[in-house]
Amino acid sequence: MIEQLNIALFQLINQYAGINPIFDSITVFAAEYMPVVVILFMLYLWIRKGDNKHDILLYSVYAGITGLIINYLIGLVYFHPRPSMLHLGTQLFQYPTDSSFPSDHTTLMVSIALMLIYFRETRIYGIIILILGLIGGFARVFSGIHFPFDIFGSVIVAIISSALIFYFKKGFDPLNNLIKQIYSKITGFGR
Repeated sequence: MIEQLNIALFQLINQYAGINPIFDSITVFAAEYMPVVVILFMLYLWIRKGDNKHDILLYSVYAGITGLIINYLIGLVYFHPRPSMLHLGTQLFQYPTDSSFPSDHTTLMVSIALMLIYFRETRIYGIIILILGLIGGFARVFSGIHFPFDIFGSVIVAIISSALIFYFKKGFDPLNNLIKQIYSKITGFGR
């Protein structure tokens, strides 16, 4: 029953793929490159003059990495085919035929976003990245690369990974201090 709902939702979203070349191009860009947009935005926040949010940004990177590790572990014990492997829908770009559950792209972006949302001083940035991450996840379904439940699973993994890092954040402070010292020596900022 759950798999049938997953397929039905996929077909509802993906049925419009391949109809409008302009919308398809925008969606493919979002599906493939939204993590790059998020990483560039994070770099902007890092180097922004007068910004003292480095620890929070580093926690968000750790949350993203933790989410990807959890995804990898899930992939070792559970395989779910991509829509194209089941000959479903329209696929707008080529993608490897590995397990679709959960989406690494969405996990990365939503993990980063949730970690930023936990802190009042970065909440707005987190909300922006969360919106970008969900747009990217939707675009991956629209493009025929993922099922909707792959995206939902990514959000669950992101909640877990960001909560873990938030809970253990003080344990990362020595690593944060080392990274900030290296950054300071390389750039001369923070002296």
